[in-house]
Order: sequence, then C-alpha cells, then structure tokens
Amino acid sequence: MELIENLIHRGYSMKANKFGLIGIFIVLLTSTLWGGNPDRQGEAGAYELLLNPWARSAGIHTLTTSMITGVESMRLNVAGLVHIPQTQVLIGHTRYLVGTGINLNAIGVGQRVSKNGVFGLSLMAMDFGDIAVTTTDQPEGTGATFSPNFFHLGLSYAHLFDNKVSVGFTLRTISETTADLSAQGFAIDAGVQYVTGAQDNFKFGISLRNVGTPMRFGGEGLSFRARNPDGTINYDLSYDQRSATFELPSVLNIGASYDINIDTRNRLSLVGNFTSNSFSRDAIGAGLEYSFNDILMLRGAYRYDLGSNQDVVVNNVYSGVAAGVSLEVPFSEKNDTRFAIDYGYRATSTWNGTHNLTLRFTL
Repeated sequence: MELIENLIHRGYSMKANKFGLIGIFIVLLTSTLWGGNPDRQGEAGAYELLLNPWARSAGIHTLTTSMITGVESMRLNVAGLVHIPQTQVLIGHTRYLVGTGINLNAIGVGQRVSKNGVFGLSLMAMDFGDIAVTTTDQPEGTGATFSPNFFHLGLSYAHLFDNKVSVGFTLRTISETTADLSAQGFAIDAGVQYVTGAQDNFKFGISLRNVGTPMRFGGEGLSFRARNPDGTINYDLSYDQRSATFELPSVLNIGASYDINIDTRNRLSLVGNFTSNSFSRDAIGAGLEYSFNDILMLRGAYRYDLGSNQDVVVNNVYSGVAAGVSLEVPFSEKNDTRFAIDYGYRATSTWNGTHNLTLRFTL
C-alpha cells in the first residue's frame, strides 16, 4: 500500500499523470480490438465469466462501462469501485435463463483504505441444481445425481486521480469442478473512467476483462479401461486421456454516458457502449436511466450483436431488451448510509428471460 501511495504522490503534476494514464490505457486496451477472429467463435471456455450477477447494471444490459460505480463495477469496469463513501456490501441472486434451473449467487465487499484508494473482494458461484447421471447402458439415468461447482474469487483495487480519472485492476481465480473433473485458471481485469463537463455529467470508460491463463480439465473422469493393445495376453489397462486447453473469453468494453440534470431532483442519463469479444460477435448497445432524487431509478436498454442477421451463426440467446428498477433509501442526512434493492430483467429468445435481484448496503 505504501509503495502505491509513493508512486502516486511523486513530484509529477496531477494533470500530466491524468492524461498520461488515459493515453496508456487507451493504447493497451484498444490494442485487442483487432485481436479477435470470427472463425474462433465458440472456441473459448469459462463463459460464466461474462455473466452479470448484479441487477443494477444488468437492468441496462451491462452497458454502463462509463458510469458504473461501487462494488458491482468489479464485474464490468473495476475503475468505478473507487466511488463509494466508506464501505459497501452487495448480495446478489440471479435466475439465469428461467426454465434451465441455473442460478447465480454473488457477494461483494468494497472498503475505502485511503482518501483515493478502495479495495474490493467479490465471489460469484453458479448453482446448476442436481443433474442426473446417465450412461450408454442407462440413458434414462442411473438414479444418481451430480452438481458442478463453478465459482470465481476476485481481489480488486481502484484509485482516483484529481477527482477526474479513476483506474482499477482485478485479479480473479477461476474454478470449475465436477465429481471427477476440475479446471483452474487465473484472469486479470483492468479499467479506466474519465469524468468531465460543467457538472461532471460526461463520462467515458474503457475496460479489458478476462485476460489470463489457458485452462485445461483433468482428473479421474478422463481415465478409461481398455484391452491390452498388443493382444498377446487378454487383460485390461487403464488409460488417461489429455483434454485440450481452452482460452478465456476476453472482452473489451468502450462506453460513454451523458447526464441531463433536469433539476435538482430529476436526472436522465444517456448510455452507449461497444463490446469487442475475442471469441464471439461484437455488440453495440444504448440505454436510458431516469433517477428521481437518487431514490427511485428506472432504466432500460437495447443491445444488438453485430452480424446477428447472418444465417451461418446461431443468434444470441438474449433478444436485446433489458429493463430494471432500483429503490434506494438513505438513513442519514449526508446520504452516505443507504440501503437499496435493485431488480433487472433481460429478455431471451428462448427460455423465459433472466431475472437479477440485488441487496445493496452503503455505509
């Protein structure tokens, strides 16, 4: 922590640091825009890294790269983590693609450790329910069940420069396990947000997510028994298969937003976002968020996958429409102690949509 503070408070001007950081992040992050290849679609794994367990950003289709704040920013643009008063706790539950029986559960904590620095810890786990065990001899099921365990643990840090530029990093471990197979990985996220305008009402953000080590499944589930290959003596041997490695679904997000302050109580935010996926189609989206006195918030968005009209590629499960609502109650005169309930819905072309619910405690 002292090393970070010493580097930040060297004798360079804050203005030079601010624009230098913006330039470095833009060069490094946008360099991946040309790294994707349409022919690689579907070749990555660990796609649960792209799932959003938080209702506030999900209700606007995860387009808020530029304006997302608090603990939920660790899932989209970690630079927004810096915008919490002192402590923030989020608890989230998601019914993913209703009808599949899959749920997401998440918890996140953010804690300010200095005037301009915030640490965060987040955990997301997937619940697949009980899946029947089937074999070639018993395709209807053996009577036994199993349940995969997918979870991510992330450690984040964000720092605010000159009240205009914030940057952040997340280190995330990835674990996918079943009864006899497992895979582990490691990923890094990075992000930057820039605020300008007469009332700090124009925001710009860039985030790069899921850049990390390739993953490979291993375990007893890849072992099988077969006859002795030379055929001289009739007996069985145990063989171990090697599974192929797979890359993580790295994503680059570039977003902007503009706040229209109608009066002291009413705000309307216009949001736009571009997503570059290394292993799937790119996407663009736009949305609106209306806020009354920072107590009641309504939001909606539409997201479009570029090239989705091509017959050679299966369309995304999400149809493009998302909506959400938040109710936030202050418990102090300074409005820095608050409790909020967030709800988000995303329509799907199959199944019955995805529902997000989040409880938020800000201290």
